[in-house]
Amino acid sequence: MEIAAQNITMKRLRGDEIKARHWDTFYKFYRNTTDNKWGRVYLTREFFHIMGEKMGDKVLLVVAEDGDELVAGALNLIGGDTIYGRLWGCLPDAYYPSLHFEACYYQAIESAIELNLNTVEAGAQGEHKIQRGYLPVTTYSSHYISDEGFKRVIGDFLVREAAQVKQVMQILHDSGPFKDGIH
Repeated sequence: MEIAAQNITMKRLRGDEIKARHWDTFYKFYRNTTDNKWGRVYLTREFFHIMGEKMGDKVLLVVAEDGDELVAGALNLIGGDTIYGRLWGCLPDAYYPSLHFEACYYQAIESAIELNLNTVEAGAQGEHKIQRGYLPVTTYSSHYISDEGFKRVIGDFLVREAAQVKQVMQILHDSGPFKDGIH
């Protein structure tokens, strides 16, 4: 069902457009997600306020309003030529078909086009993203492990995991919505 037909208004806010009330409500969304998705609360309400203040226009907060009430939101960060989708949440009793995809994916894609950015990075996890055109890409992380024994165990695991991840990524790409050789 279309978002507009559900009386939902989508807004993309950046910098000074994001007010304290937006961050306070987004914190409620964040808590609802962590409380209901087996997550761990590691960010504070103050964190969001400080991030908005310090990062300014590098923050894109997509909000969904039902009338005058904020009912859901998606937090994105802008860096280089990429929008990074990071957090999603909604009010506990809010259910609107397709709202998650609208807020997290479609609004990010439209923003990237408007801002002339090359990439929308939708975040980790979620085979549900494939049907929306987000195929997995290899990412990297850099950690320093000082304990040699622990470093060796982790290294051995990563060799095995890398092979498995590569195989799964190939399967997902092969079964994804994009086909090679079609122009």
